[in-house]
Amino acid sequence: MYRRKESLLEGGGKDRIDKQHADGKMTARERIDMLLDINSFVEIGAYMKHRSTDFGLGEAEIPGDGVVTGYGTIDNNLVYVYAQDFTVMGGSLGEVHAQKICKVMDMAIKTGAPIIGINDSGGARVQEGIDALGGFGEIFYRNTKASGIVPQISVIMGPCAGGAVYSPAITDFVFMVDNTSQMFITGPEVIKTVTGEEITKEELGGANVHASKSGVAHFHYTDEAECIREIRKLINYLPSNYLEEPVESNIEDDPNRKSSKLMDIMPDVPSKAYDMRLIIEEIIDTDSFIEVHKDYAQNIIVGFAKMNNDTVGIIANQPKILAGALDVNASDKAARFIRFCDSFNISIVTLTDVPGYFPGVAQEHTGIIRHGAKLLYAYCEATVPKINLILRKAYGGAYIAMSSKHLKADLVLAWPTAEIAVMGAQGAANIIFRKDIDNADNPEKMREQKVEQYKENFANPYVAANRGFVDAVIEPMMTRPYIISALQALKSKREEKSNKKHGNIPL
Repeated sequence: MYRRKESLLEGGGKDRIDKQHADGKMTARERIDMLLDINSFVEIGAYMKHRSTDFGLGEAEIPGDGVVTGYGTIDNNLVYVYAQDFTVMGGSLGEVHAQKICKVMDMAIKTGAPIIGINDSGGARVQEGIDALGGFGEIFYRNTKASGIVPQISVIMGPCAGGAVYSPAITDFVFMVDNTSQMFITGPEVIKTVTGEEITKEELGGANVHASKSGVAHFHYTDEAECIREIRKLINYLPSNYLEEPVESNIEDDPNRKSSKLMDIMPDVPSKAYDMRLIIEEIIDTDSFIEVHKDYAQNIIVGFAKMNNDTVGIIANQPKILAGALDVNASDKAARFIRFCDSFNISIVTLTDVPGYFPGVAQEHTGIIRHGAKLLYAYCEATVPKINLILRKAYGGAYIAMSSKHLKADLVLAWPTAEIAVMGAQGAANIIFRKDIDNADNPEKMREQKVEQYKENFANPYVAANRGFVDAVIEPMMTRPYIISALQALKSKREEKSNKKHGNIPL
């Protein structure tokens, strides 16, 4: 027994383990040990063995069939985990390898615990043919079945190519490591053969590419140790399953704390940019923000924070990038995040400062209509508490899309600086008062007067408040107490969904 166990712990042997370390990578077991609480890991299926005999596999020793599976705890929270072992046949996925992964996924769904998959694999085990491909399909099915039931986290710590990429793509969050993680459907050699393009693995599907350009990766870090530490942190913001609430933290920060800094952050000139992250940091519990997709579609910010020690999802326009306008990628990014929060009982706080949808031929031709509809759909569908704060601009269709009262936000707050209108005052005045301006002795002075008239009559929060579309106009310094009070009041919110099978989101 002990000899067998020792053989399993050795994985692919000392030489391959040394090679793994030389490449800046930990082994599968080292990764699990760092991820989970000390001595909490319980291995499952360690002695399962491949049964293929083709191409010499009958005589091959494949410890654990190239994957380590089991369960353990992160800060005493139960999680299920699998880690592909690149030192054993390159972590290639065969029939039994897939069965082991499916077994822990099934257990995670039954017990209501998150599943964390660590991917480091050369792909399908070619020697096992269709059985390997069938294994991928079984995993994809379980990813889909688990979606919205338990949180799913994929960690890419090596190659992940071909069909293997679709399991992480279905999961909720993808973590990658700079310079050692790659994801792509077809590798550089195939691309060169088919299209003639020459590109490196890192340029094609490295962590930075997927974090900033494709949006496949939600988080990326400089090394594996940092990546694993951040996974442990994220788990403490999430519930174990869709029937539970997120675990409360114990950050000492006064829920009634006022902030006089907020108006210093907000520029006096409406057209001037500022960093929305500074606003977020002022109203949440101290140092509690975990930004998701930080380097992707930076004109919108999404992430988790604690407010009065409860997890909330933050969605905020970023005036520093594209003036905070909504585009194709920002709409996708926010919609996916909203749907995750709604799946797992996480209240949504929206901070609105949006001048509209980003204009241009490229946006129209890449489907801003269809992608923008995803954001509308996600907000409309969400039944968790939804609070919206309009800080400055809220124009046109983008005003509606950003968790407006019309999409059934539970509470809409506004600062006195809020401008809620069909369009900006300059554009509106040029349209409405064109004749007055053109016929004036001093057109420029007349334009200024009409702009101010429009602002006074329309572009302020009180008009919307008169209609009931804004529930309260608040002093900026009172933002944190107001939002926390609302979150507490809405904790008991219950909203019945219709008995339909599911809607058809405009994917």
